[in-house]
Amino acid sequence: MMDSSMVDQIGQILLATRQDGVLGVAVLFAFVCVTISLVLATVRLLRGPTLPDRVVALDLISVQLVALLTLFALSSQVATYMDAALVLALVAFLGTVALARFTLRSGRDYSRPDAQEQKESL
Repeated sequence: MMDSSMVDQIGQILLATRQDGVLGVAVLFAFVCVTISLVLATVRLLRGPTLPDRVVALDLISVQLVALLTLFALSSQVATYMDAALVLALVAFLGTVALARFTLRSGRDYSRPDAQEQKESL
């Protein structure tokens, strides 16, 4: 998966962006919380069971990625990450609107998973 040089590079980046004091603890706690919620949202995205569940999970993942970029901008004190977070938020919003329109126009009832989808989820 990840070789030791990649882990070392990630460690060096994290050490370079380290904050001291209360802000450092708060940013680290926020990183941990957002990362845990990102993993849980990814599980929801993969398991479904319905398309609206997956759309909401994908929207949640995009919001969490914006939060991670914002936290990284705060900890590294590089304002460019805030620009990237803003662009990601706008693109994610447009993607969510497009998926919602697709869901509405398809005319299918997505409130319950199909029998085939239920078999696949087991």
